Amino acid sequence: MYWTLELASYLEDAPWPATKDELCDYAIRSGAPMEVVENLQELEDDGEPYETIEEIWPDYPTKDDFFFNEDEY
Repeated sequence: MYWTLELASYLEDAPWPATKDELCDYAIRSGAPMEVVENLQELEDDGEPYETIEEIWPDYPTKDDFFFNEDEY
């Protein structure tokens, strides 16, 4: 399983919190690349929902990771 910023971006608007099956269904319905669906299928399924994308990909960058001032734009 590998994630890139581009692949993870397909899950930004997912209905969080969501189970593994809900995320797979969302990825398919939203037209995400097959790599996203394959990565989601490799996740452990303990029946508990994932609260955020950071639980799936801990290195997912947040707005705090970018060094620009939004007020300037």
